[in-house]
Order: sequence, then structure tokens, then C-alpha cells
Amino acid sequence: MLKDFLARREEEERVKQEGRLPPGQSLTQRFPVLHYGPVPRFDPATWDFRVFGLVEEEKRWNWEEFNRLPRTRIKMDIHCVTRWSKFDTEWEGVSVKTLINEGIIRPKPEARFVLEHCEYGFTTNLPLAVVLGDNFLLATHYNGQPLEPEHGYPLRAVIGTIPGREDLKAAYFWKGGKWLRGLQFLAHDSPGFWEQAGYHNEADPWKEQRFW
Repeated sequence: MLKDFLARREEEERVKQEGRLPPGQSLTQRFPVLHYGPVPRFDPATWDFRVFGLVEEEKRWNWEEFNRLPRTRIKMDIHCVTRWSKFDTEWEGVSVKTLINEGIIRPKPEARFVLEHCEYGFTTNLPLAVVLGDNFLLATHYNGQPLEPEHGYPLRAVIGTIPGREDLKAAYFWKGGKWLRGLQFLAHDSPGFWEQAGYHNEADPWKEQRFW
């Protein structure tokens, strides 16, 4: 146990020296499970994913169709508002940026924000500019394996930081909703579940924007 503790402290010091550990955060080598409510059951026969709101054409894909969309893999660090950070995590899924660049999703000019809709009515919000970053993904896989149910299977949004990409806007991990079912494009911001409960609307880990 002491050996594991010292190894974790050494790794934490390394990422801190590299400028990858946001203030108030600690490195974890586990993947803590945090969410509100029960884990929903997934039925591929009835599951669908919607893109709606301020788009030129609304989209609805079933599970098979969603998995035929262009795939993307990214490696990034993730930071939870509860003060843990996990580094060099690998994700695979669908990039909203790619879908828009390929004309599969066509936001209207007035679209400025995106509201993530998840199971049980959970929502969280981000500016469209952030959703279009290389550090935002609609993820189906983590570290080469399908998501585990408690981590959002079959689909969750993920946002983190990519080392060396200071141009990308970061956010705490809750801004990527688990058990994702849709994206709504909006002209005006619409705070989600935790944002309405007092969590910071922008949630930048480098500014420690945890709560209002």
C-alpha cells in the first residue's frame, strides 16, 4: 500500500510540474463513479439519439445508425469538480466537430449553445464553441472497451484537457453528461441540472469555477 501511495505521489508531482494538474485537484489512478439517480438499462431496440433545435434538419439515429457515424479517438486528462483528476485517458466515439464539418449536422447561424439531454431528464449545457473543440466527444468507448454502465454506457459526452492545447476551453467532467440521448442547439444559454443547483455555469478547472 505504501508503495502504491508513493507511486501516486510521484506521478502527481510529475503532472504538476508539466502544468497539467489544475489548482485544488489531486491525481487518482482509479475512476470514481459519481452521478445522480440510478443507472438506466440500455435496450438497443428502443434507444435513439436526437439532434434538434436550431439545426437545418433534425436528426434521429438508432444505435446501429449511430455506430456508423465517423469515429474519432482522443487522449486527454479529465478533471472532476469533486477534486480528482485522471490523466492520459483514452476515448473513442463521435466528434460533433466532424459531424458539422462533414455536413451531417448543420446548425443554423443563430445557434450559440448546446444543451445535452440525458436519461431521466438530466441536462447540462455548453457553448457551441466548446462542443466544437477537439477535447469534446460523444464517447462509446473508454481505454479500448465499451463504457461500463455506471460510466454512461452506451453513450456519454466527455470533455477534458489535451496537453499542449491551450487553445481549447476546458470544463469539469460533469459537463459531459452520462447516458446521453440528444443534443439541442440553442440561441441562448440554458443552465442544466447541476448548474441550476448552484454549480458554476462555465466550470473551468483552471479557474476553479466549481460553484457560484
